[in-house]
Amino acid sequence: MKKILKYVVIDILRNKIVLAYTIFLLILSFSIFNLEDSSSKGILSLLNIVLIVVPMVSVLFASIYVYNSAEFLELLLSQPLRRKTIWLSVFSGLLISMVISFVAGVGIPVLLYEFSVTGFTLIISGILLTIIFIALAMLVAVKVRDKARGIGAVILLWLYFSILFDGLVLFLLFQFEDYPLEKPMVAITALNPIDLSRIMVLLKMDISAMMGYTGAVFRNFFGNATGMCISLLVLLLWIILPIWISVRMFNRKDV
Repeated sequence: MKKILKYVVIDILRNKIVLAYTIFLLILSFSIFNLEDSSSKGILSLLNIVLIVVPMVSVLFASIYVYNSAEFLELLLSQPLRRKTIWLSVFSGLLISMVISFVAGVGIPVLLYEFSVTGFTLIISGILLTIIFIALAMLVAVKVRDKARGIGAVILLWLYFSILFDGLVLFLLFQFEDYPLEKPMVAITALNPIDLSRIMVLLKMDISAMMGYTGAVFRNFFGNATGMCISLLVLLLWIILPIWISVRMFNRKDV
């Protein structure tokens, strides 16, 4: 497993797209902090970028990498190695490489300008989002054999979580405005890791006006400390479940 992991990590870190992604995040982060008159505003501006760019790059790059590594995976499957070991090695390699890229691009500027609990929360949220969308990409890649359909599916997933989900929530609120929806909204919020990440950071900053309806309900229902813990646990489930399902599917897949 160590040899496969080392090969995947080195291969990805040398990839020009990953290098460009890291440089882009680094330049963007420093630019935002230098343009804003306070580090708190810089964190808010950077949060909006992280919630859109990080999931998109993670899910697209991971899915393309898995599809392009089909021959490499077939070669590994011909060796006396467990399928679970191969799949988790590729997942771990993607995870480590993309997390290093994110921490280098966003983590370093955040720690330099906003060395606080809020800054650490933003970094943790970005890392969790990176891992979640890599796990989702690998689930799609093992489920959909065709590369074009698979990449299309992960783009739709990203669009759903980034844009369409909030629209659907607003639609439900307008349709059922006469009913108490606070408790259902808490459960619905757990269905979107991007919303949960946003809530985690905003709970730490305690900015009610920026939370939106789901964030305000989440804070009122759980409180700041408990809400943070609940958000973190649900985000961890978003990592565990997709990768567990993809491992089971890969074990049964006829390659």
